[in-house]
Amino acid sequence: MKVLLHYAAGPGLEARLRALPGLDLRVCSEADEAGLARALPWAEVIWHVLRPLTAAHIAAAPGLRLIQKIGVGVNTIDLDAARARGIAVCNLPGTNSRAVAELTLLLMLGALRRVSHFDAETRAGRGWAQPPALQDGLFELGGRTVGLVGYGAIPALLAPVLAAMGCRVLYTARAAKAGAVGEFRDLDALLAESDVVSLHIPETPETRGLIDARAMARMKPGAVLVNTARGGLVDQAALVAALRSGHLAAAGLDVFAAEPADPRDPLFSLPNVVVTPHVGWLTTGTFDRSFAIAAENVRRLGAGEALLHRVA
Repeated sequence: MKVLLHYAAGPGLEARLRALPGLDLRVCSEADEAGLARALPWAEVIWHVLRPLTAAHIAAAPGLRLIQKIGVGVNTIDLDAARARGIAVCNLPGTNSRAVAELTLLLMLGALRRVSHFDAETRAGRGWAQPPALQDGLFELGGRTVGLVGYGAIPALLAPVLAAMGCRVLYTARAAKAGAVGEFRDLDALLAESDVVSLHIPETPETRGLIDARAMARMKPGAVLVNTARGGLVDQAALVAALRSGHLAAAGLDVFAAEPADPRDPLFSLPNVVVTPHVGWLTTGTFDRSFAIAAENVRRLGAGEALLHRVA
């Protein structure tokens, strides 16, 4: 089966993938538009990561039979174009959950302890020359109320860790979850009660811009917003305003409204923001779990069997 990985795989990952049986694999960096244009007419399967896969890309791949998302969110795939051609689209729920849960915790701690500020100051030789007022803005996570917006696989891993650290955990979802760690709240109540709000829902027309100026105004003065889900969930201009005014103390962000993020974005000039470039999922463990299922779906496609985790 002719499989195109649209991602710049490192040498170790590429070697492991080429050892998988039954694959005729090509690797094309997401930045290589010319290489992608050459590879699309050849491909039967695309292993898709983050760079948007458009209707034009799909039209340029006449033999395409499967788009396999390496991850969960399929908002970067033109699903209507895939459906129109009868091309299957699958994702990989759960394969990156542990990695994202761990980075979420890292961003919570990094925002509360102003890690990016101290990193820059220490590198500049000013680590021990901080203004005394900074002391009033450094917080522990234990003892704080953490609100999880959504309660899927990632919050289910994260909530027990937060509870073990001494946090009070709240969560919101379409309905209360049996066995969930934490107390159920509707969104408005969660925003009003939480010291840290962490987003864990997909971006859809209904959720886009969910955390807007009104939602931020409902959050506690001095609260922290963490987003490892999708950038479109947050009104980024409103977030900048809330951080500048001091209504929100800090933010920890792995995702942005536009990606790759523009280095001129006002967010990046704020000292109370900790950022990473949509790498919450990016670990060797995620790769091993993900590509095992992706390869199994290629085998199933060739054998005419039902595909795993088909979403379209």
